[in-house]
Amino acid sequence: MILSSITVCLVPEASGGPFVYHGDVPTACRDASAQGFDAIEIFAPSGRHVNRAHLQELLGRHRLQLAAVGTGAGMLLHNHSLSDPNTGNRQRACAYVREIIDFGADFGAPAIVGSMQGQTLGERSRESALEDLADSIRELAGHAAGRGTELLMEPLNRYETDLVKTLSDGVQLIEVVGAENVKLLADLFHMNIEETDPTQAILDCPGKIGHVHFVDSNRRAAGFGHMDYGPIAHALSATGYNGFASAEAFPLPDAKAAAEMTIKAYRRYLAG
Repeated sequence: MILSSITVCLVPEASGGPFVYHGDVPTACRDASAQGFDAIEIFAPSGRHVNRAHLQELLGRHRLQLAAVGTGAGMLLHNHSLSDPNTGNRQRACAYVREIIDFGADFGAPAIVGSMQGQTLGERSRESALEDLADSIRELAGHAAGRGTELLMEPLNRYETDLVKTLSDGVQLIEVVGAENVKLLADLFHMNIEETDPTQAILDCPGKIGHVHFVDSNRRAAGFGHMDYGPIAHALSATGYNGFASAEAFPLPDAKAAAEMTIKAYRRYLAG
């Protein structure tokens, strides 16, 4: 069964980013529960930022799960990159992600590696950067396995990286890493840009997808763009996907409307 989730950003520097709720976890939990969501996904500035006991109380009170935790603030705030050619810089990036992994693992939630994969910026070969990225992911996968959780690798569009842009790129990286607990995050916004056929891309990855960002073609909530969700829903079902469909979307026209549209689209295409 695919479960529903919605994003909460706790990074002020990302206030203009594609997250439905910003800055207020208690309100986000209350509203998400009232709308009928199963979980929240948190984008935090560090693994120490959130009071775990308070979050556990909020999740329990509102009957929610923690679906995943993002690591992108490492790039946004500190310019960390898991493919940095400098060994010391990569180690610092890995240390940051390990902290996020530990935070998520306390709630049974995987950590997401998206923008932290970095990019070459034309300054080195893609092959060399991918080798460094694979080494970092292998190390982090081992740490996640030790905490009993998964690591999610998110392909991004060409305007954000030149490394892992498609699900196929992600599969190739996972095969090089060789860790069973590394899965792909299929973000429908990025896929709409990079995949020739998003539906076929999903069908080509049975058992490889561990999380879905359920969002429309314009990065607004599902239903506010031109994405065709019927075939995508069929592909997810055909491959046996049973993780979360999480709304990483702009709060437009406002958070309430974005949440309402998301849960409506979720119930139409993915629930049950």
